Amino acid sequence: MRHIRFCMAVLAIILCCWAGPAQAGETLDAVRARGFVQVGVNGSLFGFGMPDDKGVWRGLDSDTGRAVATAIFGDPEKVKFTPLTAVQRFTALQSGEIDVLCRNATRTLSRETALGLDFVQVNYYDG
Repeated sequence: MRHIRFCMAVLAIILCCWAGPAQAGETLDAVRARGFVQVGVNGSLFGFGMPDDKGVWRGLDSDTGRAVATAIFGDPEKVKFTPLTAVQRFTALQSGEIDVLCRNATRTLSRETALGLDFVQVNYYDG
């Protein structure tokens, strides 16, 4: 058992050294240079992504976008929202019109492979 643990530890060290440090990527570099994150949301779904009567975006998707801005800049206000339909959402992401998509989008293998999308943690399940 000790031998297996030792081998696993050595393998983990080798993999960490071989993989090298994580890189932020072009999108994050562009976001930082621009000074705000462009977030695609559903512009008409109450509770998810919709401006209130004062024009302030409210809902789960909007709050997720603010969380991304906070993680990058330390400021939840460094975000701009783009309302997108289901038809527009992936094209906007692929074209660079938006930096991140924070709206309903079912994760499928074909979307990850054929469209080249990187899905992150699920934040909402529906039936």
